Amino acid sequence: MNIKYIVFSLISVFFILKSEAQKNEGFDYSKWDLVWQDEFDYSNKKLDKNWESQNGPSGHILCSRWRENAVVKNGVLELQARKENRGGQEWTAGNIWSKKKFKYGYFECRYKYAGATATNNSFWLMTRGGEPTEGKRFEIDINEGHFPNEVNTNIHNWSDFTYNQDGKKTHPSSHKGFSYGAKPDYSFQLEIPIETKKVRLISKSNSKFHIREFRVYGTQTETFPETLSKSADNDVDGLVNYVRSDDVKITSSGSFKNQKSEYGLADGKIETSWISQIKGDKWIEFEWKENITIGCIQFINGWNSKGNWHDLLSNYKLQYFNNGEWKDVATLDVEKSSNFAKEYQTYGLEWNENEIVFYFNGEEIRREKNTFCFSETPIWLSLAIIKWSGSVTDEIDGKSMKVDYVRYYKKKQ
Repeated sequence: MNIKYIVFSLISVFFILKSEAQKNEGFDYSKWDLVWQDEFDYSNKKLDKNWESQNGPSGHILCSRWRENAVVKNGVLELQARKENRGGQEWTAGNIWSKKKFKYGYFECRYKYAGATATNNSFWLMTRGGEPTEGKRFEIDINEGHFPNEVNTNIHNWSDFTYNQDGKKTHPSSHKGFSYGAKPDYSFQLEIPIETKKVRLISKSNSKFHIREFRVYGTQTETFPETLSKSADNDVDGLVNYVRSDDVKITSSGSFKNQKSEYGLADGKIETSWISQIKGDKWIEFEWKENITIGCIQFINGWNSKGNWHDLLSNYKLQYFNNGEWKDVATLDVEKSSNFAKEYQTYGLEWNENEIVFYFNGEEIRREKNTFCFSETPIWLSLAIIKWSGSVTDEIDGKSMKVDYVRYYKKKQ
């Protein structure tokens, strides 16, 4: 048998197996036909056959973006970030869009985030050119991913501009974000109560965060309130929240814009909060004159917009002081438990005339009515450096968003 034929057959089998292994078990592919795909299984120079690059500066972000930052190797597309002055900006990154335009169907991309804060790892659809003949100019962000664990979905209307109260030009948009491995409400009921004069929460977060309420409950009962209850301190008769005691001393590492907002997390109101400073290690500490006995510790973090929680803590240690040292009650580090720069995740979008449905690893996470996204659009893949998702540091240099594949399916007739 011809050796070339054997090699070709083995390669074909490999890519069939690769395709099957990377499908999401939660998504029903039987209803769809795969009609277009890019597995990036070719040399770097062939990327230009299907994709275009920005090759210029970007006014709304901190990096210019160039073809040289989009590198195909070993079956993976790397959108690389580099600390270099080009196009009038101090950073560069990669940004490409497909030459082919698409309409209704199921879009899917499997990729890893660049492993540094202040990176925006994106898979999206956006119209190009002037006003389309159908609907509006639009953008659907299937995911604007922020390291290490945030998935952000957006729908933008780029046709109908308005002006806000400050006179700045704006446009209608809808956002919903998800922080995996983190949540807004934590409640730690202690099987063995502890006695202490000090409790603290510490974090190495790279950006500021909100602690809305912090509660240290006694042992007057074995039943504790729901953490997100607005009336938590009054929900259980006789229960004492020591954080609101007259003799408590609250200190912190600082506060945003020096607002001295520490007591905002001890007023019984979820609407107020302590907002940490932006840089450096963050901590909030509670101290009492005499030992207290603790049966449960609760806290709420982040901020809520229409039922969607934002800026959740990705790492923390909850501790109490005992015999001259701090001891852990609970810890969280999503870089270890939910680090999307270490493992590939799959992001999907089902788009039709009536609905826009977002998926994460095959599971539906958001569904919206389609009111203006009715025209053809390229597929976009991009890495950006932004100032609203953590600190901009030299850790970004050399990091990359790694794309395994991008695929487009049409619904079977």
